[in-house]
Amino acid sequence: MQHQYFISAIGTDSGKTLVSAILVEHLKAHYWKPIQAGLPKDTDQVKELISNKNSIFLKERFCLSAPMSPHAAAKIDKIEIKLSDFELPIESKNQNLIVEGAGGLFVPINYSKNGKADYVIDLIEDLKLPLILVCNLYLGSINHTILSLEAIKNRNENRNINLKGIILNGESNPDSEQIIEDYIIHNLNSKIILRIKQEKEITKEIVKRYASQIIL
Repeated sequence: MQHQYFISAIGTDSGKTLVSAILVEHLKAHYWKPIQAGLPKDTDQVKELISNKNSIFLKERFCLSAPMSPHAAAKIDKIEIKLSDFELPIESKNQNLIVEGAGGLFVPINYSKNGKADYVIDLIEDLKLPLILVCNLYLGSINHTILSLEAIKNRNENRNINLKGIILNGESNPDSEQIIEDYIIHNLNSKIILRIKQEKEITKEIVKRYASQIIL
């Protein structure tokens, strides 16, 4: 069975790259970062954390110089990004694939003065990939998580975004985790597929350990 997933999050620096590495290791999947903004490259970081020899790391569609929102970084580089610029790499056909997004669901990949924009959530929908959402735990994360889940729920009702599951990342907070888990079970028919603790450092061994715990 082929597994292909888009990895997004409730915000920036939520742990998408770590989660992507864990999933790549678990599935021995190829990895693709459609939009890279700034350095270091997430592709290089994932590559350094992988132990298996089967994964292939695919070239970014856009590699922008500034570490900021894609729409702003593209403006600096004098590049226009459109949804039509993206299609799944031919190398990923019939292969397990992990696609890592930029920032959170509503990070704009372009913006026009008339108020129109395409967001990461639009790219997920356009690529027709199931979504895995990274939810890091902090003060206020319940609100940010449920707002993101509400957006997914609305898109799923009106169009077609399938939430495969969520991954919790950070110091455990059982009360917060229970509220989030109840919400996804009752509103999105989904589940928690992994819990990642607050780790002092990230190594290949830690990635392999979490890769063995995923429930897809």
